[in-house]
Amino acid sequence: MGEVINLRRARKAKARVDAANTAAANRAAFGRTKAERAAEQAEKARHDKALDGAKLDD
Repeated sequence: MGEVINLRRARKAKARVDAANTAAANRAAFGRTKAERAAEQAEKARHDKALDGAKLDD
């Protein structure tokens, strides 16, 4: 017979893991300085401008 598990504990453990993953994603997204956010935005704008400039007209 298989191992008996407590479903309440398993559910709470899964919730803790999900919360930790969400917290890690939020730290990565919101835990940056204003200069880091501005640099990333400038890099994205430069990349988008280069991509738009390389489009071929039909």
